[in-house]
Amino acid sequence: MYVCICNAIRSHELRAAVRRCGESADAEDIYISLGRPPQCRQCIDDAQAIIDDERLSHRLPACVN
Repeated sequence: MYVCICNAIRSHELRAAVRRCGESADAEDIYISLGRPPQCRQCIDDAQAIIDDERLSHRLPACVN
């Protein structure tokens, strides 16, 4: 399912990015990590909900760069 139409970001892409970046990144950080910063921002709340769900389901640690 597409979460962000402007950037063509799908929910599975968000979930994979969360697993790479962990606890410290918010929706905007995750978008940037995908190389697609937010544009119209109408999807940010839905994206954050998916990100939060992924973190809860995996109990992820903080992102290490």
